[in-house]
Amino acid sequence: MLKIAVYGKGGIGKSTFSSNLSAAFGRLGNKTIQVGCDPKHDSTFTLTGSLIPTVVEVLTSYKFKAEEIERDEIIFKGKYGVDCVEAGGPPAGAGCGGYVVGETVKLLEKFGVYKSYDVMVFDVLGDVVCGGFSAPLQHSEQVIIVATNDFDSIFAANRIATAITIKQKTGGGTLAGIVANRASNAELVGPFAERIGSTCLLCIPENDGVRKSRLTAQTVFEMDATGALGAPWMDLAKRMLAGVPLTVPTPIPERELFSQLGADYVRPADIPAPAMAV
Repeated sequence: MLKIAVYGKGGIGKSTFSSNLSAAFGRLGNKTIQVGCDPKHDSTFTLTGSLIPTVVEVLTSYKFKAEEIERDEIIFKGKYGVDCVEAGGPPAGAGCGGYVVGETVKLLEKFGVYKSYDVMVFDVLGDVVCGGFSAPLQHSEQVIIVATNDFDSIFAANRIATAITIKQKTGGGTLAGIVANRASNAELVGPFAERIGSTCLLCIPENDGVRKSRLTAQTVFEMDATGALGAPWMDLAKRMLAGVPLTVPTPIPERELFSQLGADYVRPADIPAPAMAV
């Protein structure tokens, strides 16, 4: 079984990336499940066409008696045979989202999910420090970090690399690489990946078809019957199934990362000249 955890800063297209990757695995004939681990609970809606009931909602209905929950109350069928789960989260300011992720992981173990599929994809919010959001690392063999060519997402990626390193002590997954999303090149992502001992797996350019697929609750494969729009995901799915090199990253100290991004990636020509006194 191929178990992948996809991490990345919120708002950079991580869930769109994950759901299209799961769809690609399904289209290749693999029994696949995607687990959304974000309080927004919108990881899988392009696969199901709706916002499915979340684990936290079901737990609440049973007054948190997890032993009474049935498998089909939290696992729903999606497109291309992909099964879908959404952890969900508590109301804003009223609880811990990481706790819900941890409970979801336990329920999936109870239902034998980790032995029932060819591919499992965790889609995890990665710009938080709560330990609960690192729980999927313990059940994944490989980690993909999604980033963009900006400081905030690379800063988050570096923190995720730190979590991967820490989890090695207890058998957590190792890093398969970093995906540069909404990027025509890996201008910042590539050098950062090299510095932590990894590689840029893929660049996915900004594309209005991808944006519209999200708005209309469709995968990229439904948006473009020619297959061109979904080609990056199909290519990556095939590579992941064949096996990509895995590494334990060496995260960059945060203040050093801040200095490097400023010194190495900002060209003098990009810095505006100081204003002249009149």
